[in-house]
Amino acid sequence: MSVRRSLPAVLGAVALVLGLSTAAAPSAAADPCGFYETGSDAFYNHCTSDGSHVVIKVRVALAPDYERCVGPGRSWLGSASRIQGAHYVNRTC
Repeated sequence: MSVRRSLPAVLGAVALVLGLSTAAAPSAAADPCGFYETGSDAFYNHCTSDGSHVVIKVRVALAPDYERCVGPGRSWLGSASRIQGAHYVNRTC
């Protein structure tokens, strides 16, 4: 096969691999550690490898703030229009 024929195939394969690696990247960024919001929901993602549960303080609009125990991974806190933020309070539960 000549270089002229194989070059587009090689470039296509490289573009495909790069496209797949960048397509996978947003999923890692989709659930950042700590508090984050999507368009309509608020979450807290406890990133841990030891299985610990931690206490977070949740700030709520027009209502009392509260503490909550969350385990590893993503926890839904409520509507993004209602939840103003959340943070770790340096305690396990």
